Amino acid sequence: MDWGDQFDDIERHTQWGLDLLEKYVKFVKERTEIEQAYAKQLRNLVKKYLPKRNTREDPESKFCQYQAFLQVVKELNDFAGQREVVAENLTTRICVELSKHGQELKQERKSHFQEGRRAQQQLENSFKQLENSKRKFERDCREAEKAMLAAEKLDQDLNATKADVEKAKQQANLRSHMAEESKNEYASFLQKFNRDQSQFYFLEMPQIFNKLQEMDERRTVRLKEGYGVFSETERQVMPIIGKCLDGMKAAADSVNEKNDSQVLIELHKSGFERPGDVDFEDFSQPINRTSSDSSLGTPRGTLDGRLDPRLPGKNKGKRWLFSKKNKLPPPPLSPVVSAPPPSSSSATNGPPSPKFTRDPLSYCLNEINKTVKPRIASFRSLKRGPVITEDFSHLPPEQRRKKLQQKIEERNRELQKEIDQRDALNKMKDVYQKTPQMGDPTSLEPKISETLSNIEKLRLEIQKYEVRGRCGVGGGSRDGATSDTLPSYPQKQPLTLSPYWSLSPDATHSDDSQDALNQPIYTEFDEDFEEDLASPIGTCVAMYQFEGSSEGTISMTEGEELSLMEEDKGDGWTRVRRSKGGEGYVPTSYLRVTLN
Repeated sequence: MDWGDQFDDIERHTQWGLDLLEKYVKFVKERTEIEQAYAKQLRNLVKKYLPKRNTREDPESKFCQYQAFLQVVKELNDFAGQREVVAENLTTRICVELSKHGQELKQERKSHFQEGRRAQQQLENSFKQLENSKRKFERDCREAEKAMLAAEKLDQDLNATKADVEKAKQQANLRSHMAEESKNEYASFLQKFNRDQSQFYFLEMPQIFNKLQEMDERRTVRLKEGYGVFSETERQVMPIIGKCLDGMKAAADSVNEKNDSQVLIELHKSGFERPGDVDFEDFSQPINRTSSDSSLGTPRGTLDGRLDPRLPGKNKGKRWLFSKKNKLPPPPLSPVVSAPPPSSSSATNGPPSPKFTRDPLSYCLNEINKTVKPRIASFRSLKRGPVITEDFSHLPPEQRRKKLQQKIEERNRELQKEIDQRDALNKMKDVYQKTPQMGDPTSLEPKISETLSNIEKLRLEIQKYEVRGRCGVGGGSRDGATSDTLPSYPQKQPLTLSPYWSLSPDATHSDDSQDALNQPIYTEFDEDFEEDLASPIGTCVAMYQFEGSSEGTISMTEGEELSLMEEDKGDGWTRVRRSKGGEGYVPTSYLRVTLN
């Protein structure tokens, strides 16, 4: 192999090495694009299945199976992050660095080959000079030989003159001298060419080849390192990916079906007692009436002399709105019925006739009074469905307790924030007072006042929720209705039997008390007069504002002093009277009561 072929082979080999480097960089770049696209798709998948808001308030977040699902999704998000790390490391350590190194190698290779071509050109020029001197020496030698032959031939010619002979000899000597000079010049160029050729093959080109070899070996080493980085980058994230997979496995192992069942029970536990057995109602027993049943003074009822709770007007469950007023004592005209204990004889022959203390007419009027149905003003509010209220009275007891406790915790967190802000403002105010150049202390007064107002409001709200939690009924309405859907209470309706008498729908018949038959009968005039004479049994102060929008209730403002007319009977409502007039019911939990 001659020198030129070797030089060209080295040039082709180094170019192939650079092409391989660029090909590998392109390969890694496409791999990083795949990794980035994969990580992006995983991120989108995680974003799709992760909840958009805080899940602590969602009931589903309490189940361990849902928590495990969220943990798997979060671990997948971390896994996607590791794929992004792989793509970033491959881009930085391979694509960027090898591309930069490839550009440097190209410049170095170009300079080396320029230097080789320059040395080659110098050697070619030296060879051309040698060839020219050689041809000139050869030509001058032939010319000197011809001149020498011509001089000898002319010297032997008898007809030639002496001058011609001398001239021919001079010409031969000149040609010989020129040939000698060409010989010396040729020898000089030959030495120079040999020296240049020796330097080219033994010094310059070996150095250039060594530089190219070093360059190519460095390229090979960097390519080798790139191959190692390709695998090492993947190996570096394997521990974290393994932790992600371990986290997914731990999330799967944390699922406990028994725990989820218990959470479901606690989540939907109402706190109500289980209903008892339904009583049997016997409608097949005939009602045997004796001759005394048809008399005017015999009350309608069951066979044992007691009133039937199914008869109209005799249900004790009905509440008369203003039935507990301090009315004048009724005249003692009501009959007394002595109901003996049930026995076999009384069950067979029917109840005995009632014994009247004074007049049978009074007993008759009393019985008519009991059977009259009171007029209900409006039942529209009773037909409404359950309304979601602020005090959660629409929820079962256990769920209501949890909701109230949650509200208390939220208000406590907000209160702590406001307290911290107040302390910070006070410290800043102290700093401003000590160093006036830092700021004006009075500029913080509005913010401090606002913070104190917020603290007071939050404390009142916490107290309100605590009161509701302790009372169990809170601001709920009578008979289970909410404060916004109070039932319409019955109004008194006078009986037309006499212009001086009105009947109370609260009258019931009882075997245990004689007062059940001695129901008061008053005129409407007397009733109004008695309302004016009713005296309060205590005082109370409204702790919260209440809008009495339903019939039978009155509104009150926070801090208003009211007269206590009737205590709470267990339904969560108290009857009060304003100082300027107006009487009605308000929630008991909204009051601070003081009895006389």
